Amino acid sequence: MREYKVVVLGSGGVGKSALTVQFVTGSFIEKYDPTIEDFYRKEIEVDSSPSVLEILDTAGTEQFASMRDLYIKNGQGFILVYSLVNQQSFQDIKPMRDQIIRVKRYQRVPMILVGNKVDLEGEREVSSGEGKDKLASLLHINYCEKCFLNNLLHMLT
Repeated sequence: MREYKVVVLGSGGVGKSALTVQFVTGSFIEKYDPTIEDFYRKEIEVDSSPSVLEILDTAGTEQFASMRDLYIKNGQGFILVYSLVNQQSFQDIKPMRDQIIRVKRYQRVPMILVGNKVDLEGEREVSSGEGKDKLASLLHINYCEKCFLNNLLHMLT
């Protein structure tokens, strides 16, 4: 059975765990509980073949940033998450992407940029155009606001 190792990165409070848990279990976590590191496994089907998806949900707080190199080294694909209601989390994406390129030592690393918290449209600080047109095209990353792993899985295969 084929295994895929995906690392979820982003600033603290952007909803990395909520997205991951919703994908793995189908339930939504409403309360914020800062993550240090959580690991999930889910059996999925990729191109009609049974596969195992290993998801590493990482800490977004700066105190655990030193662990990112190890996460990145072991990951095959990356989901970079920012909050649509937090401009700083959006600004934090480029250095994370640059760190992935530095650690992996090549430019073509499967990554997807996810703008999260689309349900809080009235509090939005980052426009769809900023995410899709500006950052995603600058960094050569696929972008979506209402997706999670499906696009990345197609990039890994």
